[in-house]
Amino acid sequence: MRIEIINGPNLNFLGVRQPEIYGSKGFIDYLAELESLFPAISFVYSQSNIEGELVSTIQKAGRECQGIIINPGGYSHTSVAIADAIAAVSVPVIEVHISNLLSREEFRHTSLTGRYCTGTIMGLGLDGYRLAVEAIMKRVNK
Repeated sequence: MRIEIINGPNLNFLGVRQPEIYGSKGFIDYLAELESLFPAISFVYSQSNIEGELVSTIQKAGRECQGIIINPGGYSHTSVAIADAIAAVSVPVIEVHISNLLSREEFRHTSLTGRYCTGTIMGLGLDGYRLAVEAIMKRVNK
């Protein structure tokens, strides 16, 4: 099974940016943990701060992978283009947010992208990605 993990803007700063909210571990280190936990899964990882690149990555992953895990970052609240790309793919898409968006600023309470996802996991730190892998595995292996 192949799963693409797509991280949006500023998530390249995990481990450095606001560790009180996002933790002190970088995503590449966490990805190694996921690969160790799920050796039968081939993970593809991408991160971009650019909306159009994220759209292209979603479209490609929708053709080449069995599932997508996406953390659109701030684009969750603003990007119709990313929401449309998610709606256009036929594989399960799980949206992950490291922090609990509902406990943050009001503008973060709405996710344009989440509406088109199979499910959303938030507020559980990086562990949300592991839970998303498990959710995709259950859906694909039905």
